[in-house]
Amino acid sequence: MAAAPKSYKKKAKVTMVAELIAPYQSLYGNSISLLTSSKKGLSAKAALDFIALSGFSKEEFQDTFKTNVKTIQNYASNSSKLDAPLSEKLLKSFSLFDKGIDVFGSADAFHQWLNMPSYGLGDQIPFDLMDTITGISLIEEELIRIEYGDLA
Repeated sequence: MAAAPKSYKKKAKVTMVAELIAPYQSLYGNSISLLTSSKKGLSAKAALDFIALSGFSKEEFQDTFKTNVKTIQNYASNSSKLDAPLSEKLLKSFSLFDKGIDVFGSADAFHQWLNMPSYGLGDQIPFDLMDTITGISLIEEELIRIEYGDLA
């Protein structure tokens, strides 16, 4: 069987990314929604959706979110909710990836940028900052500067 044309694969991937992120967009659309949704707690499935969206390895996810993927999988199988701090960090990360995909054109390109030193972040690797809410905010600010061409 012949491989699918590249354009089909690209469209399928774009569709998958859109389907993964869409259910969460209204939850981080503004600060009040983000706060309310975080306090209620996200479904553990949200963490698994983020792993699929982000392209993070299990180790990258565990380092960034300070939780074990196996624990998340157990929570998901029990339909458990995540605590407020983890829910907030996930929603901020979904928002960050939404912006990053918009700026760079794909989740893959954004993931690649996350792993390269960024001048606007003091030559730090953006991924290394994602383990805190402040770090995520700094990355968002850098994305806005990139979007508007303010790289100085």
